[in-house]
Parts: sequence; structure tokens; C-alpha cells
Amino acid sequence: MAELVFFSGTMDSGKSTLALQTDHNHRARGRHGIIFTRNDRAGAARLSSRLGLEVDAREVTEDTDFWQVITTERQHGHVVDYLVCDEAQFYSPVQVEQLARLVDEIEMDVFAFGITADFRTRLFPGSARLVELADRMEVLQVQSLCWCGARATHNARTVDGVMVVEGDQVVVGDVSSGAEIAYEVLCRRHHMRRMTADTARRLAPSTDTLLDVR
Repeated sequence: MAELVFFSGTMDSGKSTLALQTDHNHRARGRHGIIFTRNDRAGAARLSSRLGLEVDAREVTEDTDFWQVITTERQHGHVVDYLVCDEAQFYSPVQVEQLARLVDEIEMDVFAFGITADFRTRLFPGSARLVELADRMEVLQVQSLCWCGARATHNARTVDGVMVVEGDQVVVGDVSSGAEIAYEVLCRRHHMRRMTADTARRLAPSTDTLLDVR
């Protein structure tokens, strides 16, 4: 029986890597699928992993209608057994409903991968709808780590090195600390305290100060 499965995790938890592996495993068994993504760090119509893997994909836009896409594919005689949908947090609730309809009415497997909550700890609309509709949710077992070594559970956004908790929900960036807009994973304690790795380094006692302590 076909399923809508939502694989969720913070940044750096291997979502895109698992998406690529999922596609590989199904193709290796002779199944035919389509990879979708949106706002990937590698650019439009690409699915990339931080491990260096990268493949072509179809870019999801506000106008994408998954039901129409699959209908067109079938009209052209193309078999589609499954969909791999990366960065699914950026999909609209209506698009998530279209994915659920494909599962229910065409018996097509849909594997969605995405972040659950944004840098403000608010649910992305697409992720919220996936939580509501998915047949199964899987939290990725590869744990991202906060700078303190604890399990990272929250995504933080920094602007010019300073953590922010206000702004547009979707701003494309990466985990590079040298970027104007960057992202970092934190445990809940340090997200609540707005203490990023850079902030912690600046507040830590210097070696000279420790040596002066008698």
C-alpha cells in the first residue's frame, strides 16, 4: 500500500542525503520516480547534500500542481511509481494535499523530507500540513549537535553574526558562518538564550585570564 512519509529533522541531520539514498534504492529495484525540491542551496532544479552529492531535480514553485504534473506524465506514457520531495517545508499546504491525493487515488509513494520548524521555532505551513496528513513520520536518527555537544533541536538564523528571531520565514542561506545570512543548529537551551557558537566563544574566558587566576 502506498504511503505519504514525512522525514523530518534539523539542518545537518542528513535529510537531503537520505532523499538521494531513497531515490537510489527505489531506482535500483526498477521503480521510476521524480525528484522535487525547492530553494536548494545549490540553486534551482538541484538537490544537493552537504556530503557533496548533487543531482538534477524539478523545482517546485508556487504554481506547481503535483496532480497536474503526474497527470501530464501519465498522458505521455511515463510510469511514475514514487516521488521524492526534498525541502518540503517550503511547499504550500495545498501542494501537500495534492501529494496526499496522489497517494490515496493513484497508489503512488511520496517520500517528503524537510525541517519542521523555522528559526523562530514556528512550524512551516508545509511541514504542519505534512504532520497532519502523513501516514507516517520519521525523525532522522543522525543527530545534529549544538556547539555545546548536546542534541540540536532548533534552527537559528544569524544576520552579520548576530542571532535573530524576527524576519521573513523563508530566507535562503547556509551554515557558513562567514555569510551575511547564515544558519546554525542549537539545543533548546542555547536557542532560548540566543547563544550561538560565536557568542559562546566571545563570552568564554581567555587563556590569559585563566593563567592570571591565583
